[in-house]
This record gives sequence, C-alpha cells and structure tokens, in this order.
Amino acid sequence: MGLFGSSAKVYRPAPEVDLGPGSAELYISPNVKAPRVAGMLVKIFVWVLEMPVVGWVLLHILKKDNLINKLVSEAEIPEPPLFTSTHRWEDTPEQNVSLTKPGLSPAERVREAVDCLPARLESTLAADAPPSSSLKRWTIMDFSRAYSSGETTPVQVAKRFLAAVKESSGPTMNMAFFISCNPEDVLKQAEESTLRYQTGTPLSVMDGVLVAVKDEIDCLPYPTTGGTRWLGKARPCEADAACVAQLRACGAVLAGKTNMHELGAGTSGINPHHGSARNPYNVGKVAGGSSSGSAAVVCAGLCPVALGVDGGGSVRMPAALCGVVGFKPTAGRLSNAGVLPLNWTVGMAGILAGTVEDAVVAYSAIVDQSQPSYLRPELNLPMLTSTPSISNVRLAKYGKWFNDSSEDIRTCCDKALQTLHAQYGWETLDVTVPEIEEMRLAHYVTIGSECTASLAKYLDKLKRSEIGWDVRVALAVYGSFSSRAYLNSQRLRNRQMFFHKEIFKTADVIVSPMTGVTAYTLQDDALSSGELDYINGAALIRYSIAGNFLGLPAITVMVGQDKGGLPIGLQFIGRPWSEATLLHIAFAMQEACSKNHRKPVVFYDLLKKD
Repeated sequence: MGLFGSSAKVYRPAPEVDLGPGSAELYISPNVKAPRVAGMLVKIFVWVLEMPVVGWVLLHILKKDNLINKLVSEAEIPEPPLFTSTHRWEDTPEQNVSLTKPGLSPAERVREAVDCLPARLESTLAADAPPSSSLKRWTIMDFSRAYSSGETTPVQVAKRFLAAVKESSGPTMNMAFFISCNPEDVLKQAEESTLRYQTGTPLSVMDGVLVAVKDEIDCLPYPTTGGTRWLGKARPCEADAACVAQLRACGAVLAGKTNMHELGAGTSGINPHHGSARNPYNVGKVAGGSSSGSAAVVCAGLCPVALGVDGGGSVRMPAALCGVVGFKPTAGRLSNAGVLPLNWTVGMAGILAGTVEDAVVAYSAIVDQSQPSYLRPELNLPMLTSTPSISNVRLAKYGKWFNDSSEDIRTCCDKALQTLHAQYGWETLDVTVPEIEEMRLAHYVTIGSECTASLAKYLDKLKRSEIGWDVRVALAVYGSFSSRAYLNSQRLRNRQMFFHKEIFKTADVIVSPMTGVTAYTLQDDALSSGELDYINGAALIRYSIAGNFLGLPAITVMVGQDKGGLPIGLQFIGRPWSEATLLHIAFAMQEACSKNHRKPVVFYDLLKKD
C-alpha cells in the first residue's frame, strides 16, 4: 500500500497470460485528468514543486494519479529484471532481400541499396508536374539524377535551401526548424560536391544531398545543445557522431542542427530557448517531439532525409504528425557513438525521410557493421523492385489498443488495413498485447531515471533558471523514482519481451496507429514557458513504447489526413533484426496510400528551376 495509493497490483507469471483475441486481460487507457498548464501557471507549479516537503508531497500525488505506485513501484512481479533491450543474433527469415557483404564502406552499401529501389526512368525536372495541391517529394535519387545530368548542381540547391531557411526562420513565418545552420559550411560542402560531379567522381547517390541532424547528435562544426542553452558549452563537440561520419563519407551535405524538445523531455517539440518548431501542414500546430525540427524540415521539402533520436517515439511521433516516414531500427543496429547519452537502454538514432525509398538509402549508409557478425545478423536490404515485394504478410492487431485513438485516426488506419488486404491479400490477426499502460509507466520510470543519471554531473552545478519550466517539472519527477521502481520496471520489460516474442510466433508485425491524436494547437502562452499537457502527451506516446523499451524495429508511414488536413501515420513493429521486412511493408503501404496526399502549406521545391 503506497502513501496515497490503493493496493498494488499482483502480476501472474507471463506464460499464464492469455494473448488471444478473446483474452480477459484488462486494457487500461491512460486516465489522465490533469488540465493543461502553461505560462504563469506552469511557473507557479514549478515553484511549488521545488519547495522542500511540499514538493515531495506533490510528486507523490502526481505519481499516484499516474498509477506508477500501484502498477510499477509497489507491484508484485514474478519475473527477474531485464536491464537492456538488446537482442541476440537471430536468423530471421525474410522475403525478397539482398544480403550485403560484410566490410563494405558506407558508399558501397548505398550503391547496394540503389540496386534494390524501383526504377524511375523519367528526367527529374522534365517530369509531368503534379497538381499544385498534390504532394510530390523529390527523393535522393531525384537529386542525384539532377546533379549527374547537369540540370542543377549541389551549390544551386544549397543556395535555394539557405534562402528557404532564412525565410522560414524570419519573424513572419517563425518556423524554428533549426537551432544552428552555418551557411558558409553548407556552401563549402556543396562546392566540394559540385566539383566531384563535374569531374565524374561523386562518392555515392547521396553526394550533394542535404541531410539535417537533430541537435542531440554530434556534427561538426556545430555544438550539440540537446535543445538547451547550456549543454553545448558544458560538453564540447569534438568529432562527428558515427552515423554522421558515415553520411559525410557518402558525400551528403550536412545541413545544420535541427530543433528539438529540450533534453528530449517532451512530445510537443515546444522549446522556450530556440523557438518551437511548427508543423508545415498547419503552422498553428505542433510538429511533435522530441525530433520536431527533423520531421518538419523533411515535411517542408528542405531535406529528403534527416536524423533524429528515438527514446520514446521521438522519431516516429513527429514523423506521423508531419506526414513523413519515421524509422527506428533494432537496438544495436546503429552506433550510438556521438549521440547524447540521455537514455542508455531505450534510445538510439533513427531516420526521418520523405519516402520509404529514401529511408532505405539512408539506413544502408548509417548501419553499424563494426561489430562481429555473431553479435548481430548481417545487413539485409529490401528488394523494392515490385509491388507488393513480399507476400503472405500477417499483421497482429490488438483491437482495444488500436481503437484507443481519435475517430479520424481509427477510421483512416482501419481503411489502410483493408487496403492492404484488398490489394495484397495480407491478413490481420486479432491478438491481445497485455499490460500496455503498465509498459508505458515502466518505460517512463526507465527513461526518466537514465536521463537524470546521465545528466547528474551537469545538473548538480547548473542554475535551475537555465532549464525550461516544463523540463524542470520532468526532471523533478524523474529524480523522485526509487531503485525499487527502476528494478520493477525492468521486470516489466522482461514480461513484455516474452509477450511480444510469443505474438511474433504467429505474426510478422504488430500494427497500430502511430499516435492517438493528430497535431494539436500550439498555444501562445507555451512559447516562453513550455507546457504541461499530459492528456495530449499520453495520446501521442500511446503506441511508441515497445520500439524503445523492447528495442524492436518500428516504422511509421503516412496513410491519410484527418478532416482538418493533418497527417495520420500507421505504425508497423517488427521482430528483432527484421528491418527489411518492415521497409517492404511500409513501401507497399506508401504505394497504396500516397497518391491522394495533400501538399503541406509550407513547402519548398529545391529542384525547381530559378
């Protein structure tokens, strides 16, 4: 019995839990009742929270309302803890893949990926223009063809990009896509790329292609701020992160550091220090977080690809809200070297891209093959030369969870599954994924505990005024978690790993909406203080957790828009190391749904002739 709570939950052994469609397992939807707080109210709340004794009592009340005591901290759980989400080598059978040779350079892997893409034979700039209201995203291959043919050059595209960044960053638009963008560095990279094309020696199809980098990943010559005002000074950036270095080796033009929710501690992307990234589909809406800027720049056509970091859906959530592809591979598939260590066991780099094809190319470039093959399977790339490129796909759907979303999202995602069945014959299997809310809370305890531990050496010396008001609340809650809460969270991780592996014995992927709501309104009173909006936050993160807490690969792709024209994403969660299968499925979904997508309100055509 907790100080403020009712009796704690007693869990049955995981093998005794029914995972079938008729399971009596209780689905708990987050019962979040706290009103939205922003502006002066959030400041008052922080002042009270940071008061001795009074703040401690308030924290316990908050945790009671979130069921953390009952479902996690004080629960009786029979399983031992599982401390990491890494997966052993598994020989996962996948259809229609190309096995890359070990020891290839990033550029050589990109060449292998290009051979897996569908043919696009038309001249890039001479292609028939789509209707002005429909969406045409230029791909990596489009840029490469335009450069190779001489229709344009990386320098010309870089100048258009810099003009667009200047315009979108100005007081009229205030899109806040980037925290830092160095025009001289961008032009220098573009000039070097242009010279390589002129001499017939491009490094890869990514040569000269703009790629933005979330400001949680080291990329010279920029500091890595993590969305703060102070971290870039306290932790100097001395080298490119591993994934950035691989992109640079392919000739990519690193376009700058994108905006993010401060320390990744939120789902909206609202940042009081660097401005709040706005959604290109509706500038009055949030872009989502924490990789807000990366999602928004891809959505707006400024870059075909951007890097993000995903610790709790932070790549996939904003990707869904902005209508782009968000891809998080299996834990361990990409190197975390040079990524801020904010959450060791749940976070990793991920890819945001305009198309699934671009996600494949970027993935091939940044995959980590430095480890021995016995620690992880060799790299499979999906052969996307036909649609559908694989057959007999089984999609596991937990109805109660799937339907815990807005009516527009529920209807759109159901229609997408019907389309997959009608066009490709893929079957949807009804299953139960138990303890969804328990897993969310266990992940929250885990990511919060790891965040405060990783930042302790900085936070102990930092003035609280250096931190945004909403993040001060998050850090106070994170720091209140006990060792018992952390250990019990890892026991719940063990249970969930068992449940998901059992489901994957009969299904290829688990399917769900990516978010429970579409992008919500960016309120003026939150711009300088941040906001505490736990209702929308819980809805945004509802479907994200398994990918991070269990280290499973996951991808989201746009399948439609709500009545207000805001994007809706569908998510596929796969077995460990099954990235090729996920990319196959996402490509098929994209091809079935993309023809009617509308263009964002803020959109730049960087291949348009001057």
